[in-house]
Amino acid sequence: MTEIYYTLESEVRSYSRSWPAEFVKASGATQTAADGTEYLDFFAGAGALNYGHNNPVVMEPLIAYLQSGQVLHSMDMKTPAKRKFLETFKSRILDPRGLNYKVMFPGPTGTNTVEAALKLARKYTGRQHILSFTNAFHGMTLGSLSVTGNSMKREGAGIPLTNSSKIPYDDYFDGETADFLWLERVLEDSGSGVDKPAAIIVETVQGEGGVRAARAEWLRGLAELCRRHDILLIVDDVQAGCGRTGTFFSFEEAGIVPDIVCLSKSISGSGLPLALTLFRPELDIWSPGEHNGTFRGNNPAFVTATAAIEEFWADDSFQQELAGKIELLQSRLERIAFSASGAGVRGRGMFGGIIFEDAELAGKIAAEAYRNGLLVETSGPKDEVVKLLPPLTVTREELDRGLDILAAAVAAVAPAPTAAEAAAASA
Repeated sequence: MTEIYYTLESEVRSYSRSWPAEFVKASGATQTAADGTEYLDFFAGAGALNYGHNNPVVMEPLIAYLQSGQVLHSMDMKTPAKRKFLETFKSRILDPRGLNYKVMFPGPTGTNTVEAALKLARKYTGRQHILSFTNAFHGMTLGSLSVTGNSMKREGAGIPLTNSSKIPYDDYFDGETADFLWLERVLEDSGSGVDKPAAIIVETVQGEGGVRAARAEWLRGLAELCRRHDILLIVDDVQAGCGRTGTFFSFEEAGIVPDIVCLSKSISGSGLPLALTLFRPELDIWSPGEHNGTFRGNNPAFVTATAAIEEFWADDSFQQELAGKIELLQSRLERIAFSASGAGVRGRGMFGGIIFEDAELAGKIAAEAYRNGLLVETSGPKDEVVKLLPPLTVTREELDRGLDILAAAVAAVAPAPTAAEAAAASA
């Protein structure tokens, strides 16, 4: 019955190899396979389903819209769905945070918004070079790959990826070297041979790079460096945004205001494709049609995005509820990591990870979790991190149950801590 996946679909498929079940239904934090097995989904569409599967909050207005005969595809033409989304995004998201951004619809995916951000930064500054960070991931098209660190994904381009350089992410040198020392030095030295970049692009939490969370003070230092040297700061909030770290934008905790922000994944609220590129009004020097995309006018996604914002971000009640779940997730992850040798906790908010010194353990733990009804993936340059992205709407009972499955998987696969590790953990 499932032979077609193996005979016709490309070898490039990946998630279906780790999770071979055929999923037929999904609701909230649960997916159900064809044989009736239920799986707690702590993958959430790689962060595209922050509000869970088929949430009635977004599905009911979507169904009504689809049955209404209103416009589905509109390029960048005016529609009531688009107008209502823009009004809601401004009144519920931008204005309460004091953010003055123009909104661009660059195309429906994360890599689309990154490409638009890079192109705009180069156009505005007249400079070509972009700086990005070790272990960064920004997408699979050529511009996004050029600022991505993962060697396997970069090699897939098949051509040289130019006009970008990588600089050390927070804690890359384990605190032994002052942050931004090299960058400050070369930017101030006219003889360094390093051209001033148009922009620096950063993820506040590196998802594919191993769930590495930058410290707030490091982000503030980066923003100040960019300001002093007239370099645009781009925050890629494709995966870490839309509430994943506990606030709508992941950079809010650091108190910084990026010049350009990339949003996608959960901005639609439903899993429908949608992406935004936000930027300071003075950067809006585009000519009409200079950057476009056939599917940037996804009206069903405007409808679900508006519904999600109105339901979850009209006030701070959802954010306060999230804080309790974040505390539960992080405390449980600490306990699970302490139960295994060579393990540690990574991440921020509802963006969690456990890193293992023995890189092979993470994949084995994820496989064991799947066998027991939990979907979690791995990340990092060696797939050494078990990565958790539970829906933000997960119940505390579901969160505990999923973490129980993870704890059992770690106990079954990973060695127990040594006496020295146990003593250090309890000190």
